[in-house]
Amino acid sequence: MLGYVKVDKGELKVREYECYTGYYCGVCKSIGARYGQLPRMVLSYDAAFLAVILESLSDAPDKMNREHCIAHHIQKKPIIRNAAIDYAADVMLILAWYKLADDVNDENKLSARVAMSAFKRIHRKLKAAYPTLCAEVEENLNQLSTLEKDKCAGLDQVADSFAKIMDIIFAEGVRKLYGEGDERAQVLGRIGYHMGKWIYLVDAIDDIEENLQTGAYNPLFYRYEYDKASETPAQFRARIEDELKFNLYQYLAVISQSLDEIDIKKNQGILENIIYFGLNHQTRLTIAGPDALKGEENESI
Repeated sequence: MLGYVKVDKGELKVREYECYTGYYCGVCKSIGARYGQLPRMVLSYDAAFLAVILESLSDAPDKMNREHCIAHHIQKKPIIRNAAIDYAADVMLILAWYKLADDVNDENKLSARVAMSAFKRIHRKLKAAYPTLCAEVEENLNQLSTLEKDKCAGLDQVADSFAKIMDIIFAEGVRKLYGEGDERAQVLGRIGYHMGKWIYLVDAIDDIEENLQTGAYNPLFYRYEYDKASETPAQFRARIEDELKFNLYQYLAVISQSLDEIDIKKNQGILENIIYFGLNHQTRLTIAGPDALKGEENESI
């Protein structure tokens, strides 16, 4: 998860935004309390969404406290604590470990090697707590790595490997929090799967210019046969824009339809804001290209 899944702050009620920040900061606090300060660096907005949607299945009220934190040591921030937040925090660290491993294998980054050394004890603990989840995430990441190294031109095929990881994470969250037989795991898995496809494609579009400079793999170059001698990145974006929009909005439609199948117990306004406003806003920005991001605020919670 790469930080694309977040609210549209301007469309949220004040109390909803405070609750959302309570989840976001709660994930950060959960990581710090259980694993130390350094791992908090992996926090992303995606973790807050995962925690909110999993906890929305429970009718237990959110208990919010105000606390100081390492980033906001003067003004107290709203903090929510629950099992869904702890799970989202664990997932962030599991994915961070495999991202570091990928950086070491692909580019032999010294910074990644150092970080892996610091995360080794934490990963052993998480692997013991989530053996099946870690094994399935690792298997699909290995498949994804192989496809990327082979310069796979099948966009759906490559995105599918990442989407399966998200499916596993969302469905496993339901089973862990509400029981192995909970039928809602299937619906949450579907949301996770299509969210994964959306994230992978948005990230590929977002990285077009950077990947052209570095020579890194991007499935769009192979799927749509980009030729730098005959078109600029802007022309390439324009040529494939309609098909990219179709795919992205199709993924969002499935996510929206799946959300309607769930009996949401709380925080429905936050979830609807993310899915109907936040993801649509990010889709429009990504399609528009890097120039659209110049005046865009990137306010940190």
